[in-house]
Amino acid sequence: MIMTILNSEDFMLRKDDCRTAMDQWSLHLSNYPELEKLIPTNYIFEIGDGHLDWMRKNSGYEEFCVAMGIYDNQVIIILVPMDEKGHRKDLDEFPCSLLCPLENDLKLQEIQEYTVVKNALLSKDLQNIDKNALMTFPIASKPVLEQDKALDAIEKWRNEGMDWFYKECTDYKGSRIFTRFYVPTADLCLSNMGLKKIVCSFGLRYNDVYGRMLVTLVFISFLENLQNTGSSALTEANTYDWAKPCPPVCRIPGFDF
Repeated sequence: MIMTILNSEDFMLRKDDCRTAMDQWSLHLSNYPELEKLIPTNYIFEIGDGHLDWMRKNSGYEEFCVAMGIYDNQVIIILVPMDEKGHRKDLDEFPCSLLCPLENDLKLQEIQEYTVVKNALLSKDLQNIDKNALMTFPIASKPVLEQDKALDAIEKWRNEGMDWFYKECTDYKGSRIFTRFYVPTADLCLSNMGLKKIVCSFGLRYNDVYGRMLVTLVFISFLENLQNTGSSALTEANTYDWAKPCPPVCRIPGFDF
C-alpha cells in the first residue's frame, strides 16, 4: 500500500485504496453503533493549502465530488475532481482528509456593505425641485451562505446528527445515508490568494423537495484578510455554498471507480 503523507489530516491515497475505503463506508451504513463510534458530531475535516492547490490544477468541471470512506478505522473524505464532461478523472491517487477535532475556535465572519445613492434635481432656474435617497441592499459576490443559516445547520448536526443516523439505520437499513456529496468547484478552488485552508463541517437542514432532513457540508475558509471590496453593495463571508448529498441527489454520471 502506497500513501503520500502531507500531514496528520491531509494525505494522498491511491485509487484502489480509495475504492476500498468507500466500500468500507458503505458496509457500515446499517450499523448504528459503529457509526456512533466513528463520527463524533463535533469533529470536522480540514483541507490544507496543498490539497487546495491540487484541486485547482485538476478540476475541470463546475462541480466536484466528495466521497465518504473509512480508512484505518477512521472516517475520511476523498476529493474527486471531474472532467469537462462531468465524469470522474482517471487519476492514480486522490487527496483525502481525516475526520478530526478542531484545534482552535472557529471564526465565521460576514461583512455586508450598503450603498446609499442620493439624488437631487435642480430646475432650469436652479431651484431644488426634487431630492431622494435610495439604499442598495447587499448581494452576494460569491456563493456564500447566510451565516445564521450555516450556524443553524452545524448546530443541528452537533445536537441531532446521531438521532438522524439512528432513524436512517433503524427505519431504512442505511440505504438513504449519503455516500458522497457534489460540491460547486468554486467552493474550494477560490482565486483568493489569502486562502490558507478550509474547514469542512457536516450540517443538517430540512429539504423542501425531499420533505426530510438531509446532511450537507458547510465550507468555512481561513483567509488572511477577510474584508469587503468597497466598490458596491456586496456581501463578503467565509462560509460557502451547500453540498448536495448522494443519495438522494445523484445526478452526475460516470463516478464509479
